[in-house]
Amino acid sequence: MAILRRGFETLVRPGDINEVSRRGVEAPAAAGGLTDDDIAAIWRAAIGAYNTGLYPALALCVRRRGQVVLDRSLGHVSGNAPGDGPEAHRVIATPATPFNLFSASKMVTAMLVHLADQRGQVHLDDPVAHYLPAFGAHGKHRITLRHVLTHRAGIPHIPRELASAGLLERPDDILRLLCEAKPTWAPGRRLAYHALTGGYVLGAVLEQVTGKDPRQLLGEALAPLGFTGFNYGIAPARMHEVAQNAFTGPRVVPGLAQLLRRALSVDFHEAVRISNDPRFLTSIVPAGNIIATANEASRFMQLLVNGGTLDGVEVFERRTITRAVAETSYLEVDLTLGAPVRYSMGFMLGSKYASVYGLDTAQAFGHLGFTNVLVYADPARELAVALMTSGKPALSPGLAKTLWLMQVIAQRCPRDGKRLR
Repeated sequence: MAILRRGFETLVRPGDINEVSRRGVEAPAAAGGLTDDDIAAIWRAAIGAYNTGLYPALALCVRRRGQVVLDRSLGHVSGNAPGDGPEAHRVIATPATPFNLFSASKMVTAMLVHLADQRGQVHLDDPVAHYLPAFGAHGKHRITLRHVLTHRAGIPHIPRELASAGLLERPDDILRLLCEAKPTWAPGRRLAYHALTGGYVLGAVLEQVTGKDPRQLLGEALAPLGFTGFNYGIAPARMHEVAQNAFTGPRVVPGLAQLLRRALSVDFHEAVRISNDPRFLTSIVPAGNIIATANEASRFMQLLVNGGTLDGVEVFERRTITRAVAETSYLEVDLTLGAPVRYSMGFMLGSKYASVYGLDTAQAFGHLGFTNVLVYADPARELAVALMTSGKPALSPGLAKTLWLMQVIAQRCPRDGKRLR
């Protein structure tokens, strides 16, 4: 059978590690200021996360001091998800397997907005309605680009029609729904995570001022760096390469189910199903569908750690990145997520204690993706990391192993030369 059941959890059968693991091109540990034991410890923690059975596929790429010191994968692209029978054809994942970044796409779209500001095409404190006049309806004329970037625009809730995969093929209708929407709060009043709405607004503004959609803009910005993927959606001919997502873990309990529905506008199982829909995989969803390998995702973060220049090519000015990662909320309770989050204009920030990036990561910046995708950088550690997963648990005891992986990376990659105890 393709799955195991442990108590009330539905888990993937991980399989023999030697059979399902693959390794990319890695520099010696010493090139990143680490030891072989450090790399072995990080990889053991990754195997521990995989062995929970929560992830049909997992890929991890760690860059330290600009060197790829770990680039490996575990599991299956397809054929080993809950519901797959013993006859299902299993395809082994590799470091070249693309995954969906989901909400980690938000920080990339945010950087395109910051790039437009750097070029004088927009100003962050301008009202959105300055660029999209119809958006100003129902009191939304006071919402600025800064409000959207910091999840303070007051439009966190996704119109139910916007959650339909069929609507992805009609971007004009998406924009019309957002223009017609009534805000939940006055702009700037409350912090509430905008799962999809903010991305569409920012994407529409970018297209209005540049004449190009976000896919074109990102492709052009990264073209000098030779990125082969890392863009919104994927070509239909390559959809079979993308790791297929699957619901895993315990059933979604009442209370949590309502919280997730409020954020996603559909129930959790439906969100997982839509994530594999060809229309979602091939369209442009600025807040949720960049497709990339772990290697290229971490390479994008390396670009930011470097101050906007990579391999001799400047994409962003250093001051643009400094502004983009500057804190705008300090552990204020996010009314969508129901938890305190540190945000900047586009990023989820780490902290000394409560951080998904590990302890003592106050300088870290990046983003979570649905549900356990983590793409982040930690300048204090000269670190750029991408953890890609295809399992979509809502909540599970096994998630402690994923958080432990982040902590091991923090421990084994000393901050400012000081190894954590």
